[in-house]
Amino acid sequence: MTDLSYQLYSSRNFPPLADTLSMLADLGYAQVEGYGGLYEDLEGLAAALKDSGLSMPSGHFGLDMLEEEPARVLEIAKAVGMTSIYCPHIGPELRPSDAAGWREFGARLEKAGAPYRDAGLKFGWHNHDFEFVAQADGSIPMEEILAGGPGLSWEADIAWIVRGGGDPFDWIARHGSRIEGVHVKDIAEEGKCLDEDGWDDVGHGTMDWKGLLEALKDTPCSLFVMEHDNPNDHQRFASRSIAAVRAL
Repeated sequence: MTDLSYQLYSSRNFPPLADTLSMLADLGYAQVEGYGGLYEDLEGLAAALKDSGLSMPSGHFGLDMLEEEPARVLEIAKAVGMTSIYCPHIGPELRPSDAAGWREFGARLEKAGAPYRDAGLKFGWHNHDFEFVAQADGSIPMEEILAGGPGLSWEADIAWIVRGGGDPFDWIARHGSRIEGVHVKDIAEEGKCLDEDGWDDVGHGTMDWKGLLEALKDTPCSLFVMEHDNPNDHQRFASRSIAAVRAL
């Protein structure tokens, strides 16, 4: 297993950041992934990363910022050493409802990524569940996004594929060449972890991570980001998850 990363969004409810970074370094994580709010104090973020010894090779940025403030995004990426940038979400009001609309969205992402690719960075989309739900015309949004943006990298959130009704092994088999990063997260058994939105610590839920990691060996994926969308104890999540993955 390559160096493991950790999406800092998982620890958003457990400040301060410096303590989180120290905890992750002590547990053996080598990398972290950034998200919006962390970039406001860029100097502080860079200093905290340096103090902890952790790197930040990837980060999430909103579509508006990616399209309207490319210079600022590139400044952030340079300051913390990012090599991959991903757009992680769009609100329901912005989502198309047919194949043509999603293909156009893929093209929009492709265009938005031009300044970042020109700077030598990987750029692409990070999925949730809605991209795998069939539209009225039978189309699957993720298929159309990839078709409309043929140069996009894909950071595949495997558990969200499952929650959207998709088969992750099928998606890896058909589109693995686009997968350069994944989110490693787990879905709890039915009726469990309800206070954590049904997510579980990696290796303690229903996902076949041993099989999934084996399947990902045939892809360019080199970024493995631990994530839990709503843990009630981030240290428990971080420690149990890295131990489980190391044991696979």
